Parts: sequence; structure tokens; C-alpha cells
Amino acid sequence: MSETTPETLQYRLDGPDDAPVLILGPSLGTTWHMWDRQIPELAGTWRVLRFDLPGHGGAPAHPVDSVQGLADRLLATLDELGIQRFGYAGCALGGAIGADLALRHPQRVASLALIAASPRFGTADEFRQRGVVVRTNGLDPVSRTSPDRWFTPGFAAAQPAITEWAVQMVRTTDPGCYIAACEALASFDIRAELGRIGVPTLVLVGSEDQVTGPAEARTLVAGIPDARLAVVPGASHLAPVEQPAAVTDLLVHHFSTAWTEAHVALSAPAPVPVLGAPASGARGPIAEIAPVEGPEQGAGGRPDPYEIGMKVRREVLGDAHVDRALEGSDAFSEDFQELITRYAWGEVWARPGLDRRMRSAVTLTALVAAGHLEELAFHTRAALRNGLTPDELKEILLQTAVYCGVPAANAAFRVARTVIREETTPRE
Repeated sequence: MSETTPETLQYRLDGPDDAPVLILGPSLGTTWHMWDRQIPELAGTWRVLRFDLPGHGGAPAHPVDSVQGLADRLLATLDELGIQRFGYAGCALGGAIGADLALRHPQRVASLALIAASPRFGTADEFRQRGVVVRTNGLDPVSRTSPDRWFTPGFAAAQPAITEWAVQMVRTTDPGCYIAACEALASFDIRAELGRIGVPTLVLVGSEDQVTGPAEARTLVAGIPDARLAVVPGASHLAPVEQPAAVTDLLVHHFSTAWTEAHVALSAPAPVPVLGAPASGARGPIAEIAPVEGPEQGAGGRPDPYEIGMKVRREVLGDAHVDRALEGSDAFSEDFQELITRYAWGEVWARPGLDRRMRSAVTLTALVAAGHLEELAFHTRAALRNGLTPDELKEILLQTAVYCGVPAANAAFRVARTVIREETTPRE
């Protein structure tokens, strides 16, 4: 346990004193106890540090209204303890803190796990509105709805004690600190910076997460160069609580195999768990880290671009769009679908010479020039997925007004504005 100052965080340490340090970061409204069921296994290999957000779990109420500010307080805490390099796993807001550390202090983060995370959490208005609710009515309304956001309905009904624990965690949080944390999430947006995260990263998400679900996880995996995806079946937002065994297995697997420094493993040589079927239902659903496989070889030993093309196409356009295109194909059009997958996406979009933001900018300009407004709509969505902001899209279209003509840009603005509104308006 710890004593804190306004510049540090409340923390707890478990595990051997001389073991490598693994940090576990909490979600908004939770305490370090959300990780209780991971500790027995993780603390056998690592020195596990858990921390509380300001005003959470009885921690002193020193509000912080930015993710960067929370990361700075964590670093100050680690500096006091003499901890320089560490592995980091964080859930939701805790994941945002880990991503910020990997971006601003890459020399200190050995390996990263982002759980129920996103490069941008909803919209700023959503979290600022939640802050208004708390400021006006206190935390009771938010606490009552937390189980609906955090757990699947079946789990919440079957585990009333855990459901009540979740309600009490939120209810006993300091309101001012909760509002400040909402502001931190409102202003967090690293979509344009994902490519700079240079550490091995596990992106873990519950299959039933309605807050930051598989779509957000795939955006992270598409943007982070060395990232793997794991989807935990039967879990919602607080997957470490709802499916503790599956999450623990995935974390042990990731940090035992990906955590290296100068090609020497920092962790003790722990056996990698076999992620097979659970024994007689005792451990619950098991998730697996999606493997990164080499492309199939084509003629002359050259990699066949079809598989990588399908991967890139799905990452840029989204599964729903690609599925609709493939399902709508028939004997007449299926060869065309293969052609664009293989050559447009597997050859050109997969080339390393330009990043995806730049390729989106070039594509949008070409579509405006040619007047292809239908394709402009779904490539505008793709550009948002690739990390371009609405303000950057506006600048691109202003540029097209000069070089492609005002009428073409006028039509493009109408299309892009509609798409941006659809993609940034909170869904009921």
C-alpha cells in the first residue's frame, strides 16, 4: 500500500521484489480490485503494481482532467519507487494511460496490453454530458447503470454480489474526480498517432462489449504496427472481471512472449499457457490471440497479395462494408471483387511507401476530381478509420476546390458532411 501526494497515485504492489514490474491500470469508476482475480497467477512471475485513479477507491481527491496528466502522475509514482521499465496492461481509461505512456515515453514501456480500449472513446459530448449528470445529480444515476455498461445481462443476473460491488465502486468515487476523468476521456484522441506506438501490443476486447467493442479494437490493431487482437467470448466491457481466467491466460501469454529488451527476455522463463478448451467448464470461455501468419506463396515464390489485400480492405473499409460487397457479388461480378482485393488492396494499399492517412487523402482527392460521390462516401468513412480528423478532411476538400473545381468540391462537402455527422453523432 502507499501514501500519496497531489503529484502521485495510490498504489499496491504484489509479487517478488526482484521480479520485472507489470502495471495494471483501472477503468473509469473502478478500483484496483477489478484485477483481484488476475493477481494470484500474475504475481507468481511479475512484481505487479496496481493503482487507483484520483478519488477512486479511497484515494485522495486530487482531480486530473487529461490522460497525459494521469500518465504523468503514474510516472511520478514509479520514479519514487525507482521503477524505470515495465510492462503495462490497462482497461478503458487505464488503457488510454498505457497508450499515452507508449507514445511519450517509449523507452520505459517494454510491452503493452490494451483492454476494452479505443483510440478515441465515443465523442467528447458524451463524456461531458455524463459530467453534467454527475455535477447535477451526483454519482447515484451513473452507478446504477454501470452494470449495464460493464457486464453481459446473463453475468449481471447470475452474479448479484459482483453487480452490487460494481455499483458501490462508482457510488463511493469522488464526484469531482469522476467528472475530471470524464473530461480526460472527452479530450483523448490518438487516432493519428497509432503508428508511433512501437512496443509489442495485445489488443483485448470482450465479444459483447457495447462501449468499446471489437470495431474499436480492430482500429487499434490496424494502426499499431506490432499489435495482435484477442476477442474474449462471453465478456462485455470489464472482461477481467467477467472472464478472469481467459484474460489472465492472454496476459500471461502476451507478456511472457512479447516482453523483451535487447532480445533478452525480461520475465522469468514461464511456460506459455496452452489456450485450448476449458476443462469441464471450470474456467469459462477461452480466447486466443489472433496469429500473424505469412501470406500464401503465389507463382514463382512471390507472396499472393489476395490474403493481405482482404486484410487491408477490411481494416480500412470495415467488415460490414466488405461483407456487403462480397455477399452482393455473383458469378458476373466475383472476378471483379477478386481483382480489386488482390491489386487495389493487396498491391497498392499494402505498399509501405505511404501511410494509410496519406493514402486516404490521395484517394479522396482523386474521387472528388472524378466525381465518384458514392465511393467518396465510404472512403470518407475509411479516412476517419485511418485517423484523419474532420478538420483535416475539411482541409483536403478545400484543396480540391482549388485544383479540382468548386462545383466538384461543393458536391464533395455535402457527401463528407453527411458521413461525418453519421460517424460522430452519439448513438442511442
